[in-house]
Amino acid sequence: MRIAVVAPGSWLDPAIAERTQTLAQSLYPELTLTFHPQCFRSSGHFAGTDDERADAFLEAANDKAIDAIWFARGGYGAGRVALRALHRLNDDAAKKAYLGYSDAGALLASLYALGYRDVAHGPMPADLNRTGGEEAIERALSYLVDRNQATLEPTVTRENSTAAFNITILSHLIGTPFQPDLAGHVLMLEEVSEYMYRIDRALLHIVSNPLIRGVAGIKLGRCSLIPVNDPDFGQNEEAITRHWCETSGIPYLGRADIGHDVANKVVPFGRFRPRSNTIA
Repeated sequence: MRIAVVAPGSWLDPAIAERTQTLAQSLYPELTLTFHPQCFRSSGHFAGTDDERADAFLEAANDKAIDAIWFARGGYGAGRVALRALHRLNDDAAKKAYLGYSDAGALLASLYALGYRDVAHGPMPADLNRTGGEEAIERALSYLVDRNQATLEPTVTRENSTAAFNITILSHLIGTPFQPDLAGHVLMLEEVSEYMYRIDRALLHIVSNPLIRGVAGIKLGRCSLIPVNDPDFGQNEEAITRHWCETSGIPYLGRADIGHDVANKVVPFGRFRPRSNTIA
């Protein structure tokens, strides 16, 4: 199996790439894991210019020899790549798996909206920066290589359709051409480093969208590193989510095991499809 890593948002520390490759080799000796040189470029906030990031994504996605695209990290920039790249994808791009989360959700959503069916929210190489990050990398590779069901968020089954997003990213996709049809899906949401009032504002925007109101329900993942606001908002993330679910008529389905942390589980977009064969 061949996995290509690209960075549609912020740049990746080469040391993280080296550690990821070492870990991957120890777990799957026959796996070929390649980090595109673009991952290590820098253009202001981004891992290279918009064109460099889009070209790297297209080079990997359109290569018939590549089996999966693994996004290196979040940050910001995937939406810019989507604008430049989606119309240039070929038929081979639709046959690949795509894995990432956070800002990479903009590309995952865009691909799913195009009809790509092997797209998933899950750990990225940058998670090695977190304490215990090896656990997250092992989970991601186990999913990409073997479709190991143990890597999945516990409520994901072969029967239910799911999707997962960072709250802010999904809010920004609402009303754009990149918004996928999530009717009938269990929608899982998580957040990091946002004030409670911003989480509230984003959820108002999300649940007000008629297409979102067709979801089967919302599950709330972890919301971490929430800044202290003065005055205090007066509600935590679960109270906020329950409020907007009740207001919009969307069922609240409890908590989800996802978040910006090493325990972040994999959530396929659509239905989970196990792989019959292992690494080749």
